[in-house]
Amino acid sequence: MPLESNTSRNWFDQGGRAYARFRPEYPPELAQFLASVSPGTALAVDVGCGNGQLTAQLAAHFDRALGADPSADQIAHAAVHPRVEYVCAPAEQLPVADRSAQLITAAQAAHWFDLPRFYAEARRIAAPHAVLALVSYGVLRLDEELDARFNRFYWDEIGPYWPAERKLVDSGYADLSFPFAERTAPPLEIRKAWRLEELLGYISTWSAVRSVREAGREDILQGFADDLAALWGDPTLSRDVCWPINMRLGTL
Repeated sequence: MPLESNTSRNWFDQGGRAYARFRPEYPPELAQFLASVSPGTALAVDVGCGNGQLTAQLAAHFDRALGADPSADQIAHAAVHPRVEYVCAPAEQLPVADRSAQLITAAQAAHWFDLPRFYAEARRIAAPHAVLALVSYGVLRLDEELDARFNRFYWDEIGPYWPAERKLVDSGYADLSFPFAERTAPPLEIRKAWRLEELLGYISTWSAVRSVREAGREDILQGFADDLAALWGDPTLSRDVCWPINMRLGTL
């Protein structure tokens, strides 16, 4: 089918609700695994919880889950669950009692923390043998015929527009200091079956894409969208999108 022209469709103009609409959800196996390695299930603390996606999943396995985020707006729109409490607080100053949390998580957030101060807080609130998990999801993978074009866009074309912290996510936090007794996590992944519009809607939420637009380089985005549409074929066709889950897991 013919490509839509630049003037007929701006794939990247998704509006303010795109983040909530297109954010990939963690698989239930992640919360199940974290609960299985925790020394108890009284309290899980999810730091930098954002809209509470992982917090609510943890609440299915813990008596109580606490989500903390410095953004009042994120807290206001967080997922509601009867065993979840949300607080507006930074990672470095958590309103949590000493030695009370069996599990402490930070999902797609640790690269923004003052790590020495956060680690000190984690040690303070950790119950004996508590588990700390720094979770992130890596660069998405597509069908083979799409993946090469996507990777050129991600690494070469918009790569210079990512904030420096993004490199820590891309490496699965492998370069972060992690002064704990480290444990091995099983291979996990997020999987979605998305149409072309959904994939490009998700990409539109990236900070690097916003920076590209602010720099007046819409041509980069439109060129990628046109190329991907040509490779995709029928835009209503759903294709597999996969993100590997990376984790630094340790006992405090």
